Amino acid sequence: MAETVTKIPAQYEIILVNDASPDDAWQTIKNLSNQDERIKGIDFARNFGQHHAITAGLDYTNGDWVVVMDCDLQDRPEEIATLYNKAIEGYEVVFGKREVRQDNWFKRKSSQVFYRVYDYFSGHASDHSIANFSMNEKKVVVGFRRMREQNRFFPLFIQWMGYKTATIPVEHNARKEGKSSYNIKKLINLATDAIISQSNKPLRLSIQLGFLIASASFIYAVYLFGRYFFLDETVQGWTSVMVSIFFISGLVFFNFGVLGLYIGKIFNETKGRPLYLIRETTSDKTDDY
Repeated sequence: MAETVTKIPAQYEIILVNDASPDDAWQTIKNLSNQDERIKGIDFARNFGQHHAITAGLDYTNGDWVVVMDCDLQDRPEEIATLYNKAIEGYEVVFGKREVRQDNWFKRKSSQVFYRVYDYFSGHASDHSIANFSMNEKKVVVGFRRMREQNRFFPLFIQWMGYKTATIPVEHNARKEGKSSYNIKKLINLATDAIISQSNKPLRLSIQLGFLIASASFIYAVYLFGRYFFLDETVQGWTSVMVSIFFISGLVFFNFGVLGLYIGKIFNETKGRPLYLIRETTSDKTDDY
């Protein structure tokens, strides 16, 4: 990393955030920091999540340009210069576009599904080949720091801010060690948090669904009324009535669940808890956000 960054004619610092890694990552970070004062480390008190770790790194950075990248080095440090050269053409944000992803089939497909679902609910057009790897001007970082929601997703926040953005193709490495911590449950939770934090479309859809069912029930009631009074037919169907009751009850509980998710997220925001807590840093700055 350091050898790559030195090729850019500028002063730099490298901020490494340890999000409660199960291995001996923090000791490694401290050793690197002792060897090079430009390398700084932040050790979380517990696991707060990838995008909270990104937030901590951006809170502690001081640079005029800031690169966000994952620690697994699937995003190649050699591409940082490519992002910088594009940025100085007049862009405030430059994202690396992974045209050929070196991930397994499940991770590629889950990413595609996530962005398709998110685009449907949010009304935005996203690109599943773009992740966190990006070059950001200082004013973009300052704007990001002002967004203190508990539900966090770095690329979507940057997209929402609306700064002048470019994408550029970059090479993507295969993962050399370990495996991704994102399983199906975490991916579903991430998708749910991203959608609820960025869109109220699920609430509107639940209203539309309720109106549709009520309309269909009214039309069916008129039909049964006509059969009984005009055709002198006795309406049968205890089973169909019970099935309808269970069906409507299920939809009601589903809508209550959607509403409950939004209320729960509001409750979490009103607590005002910090986004992360820090056990230790390799610098003098120890503020928690």
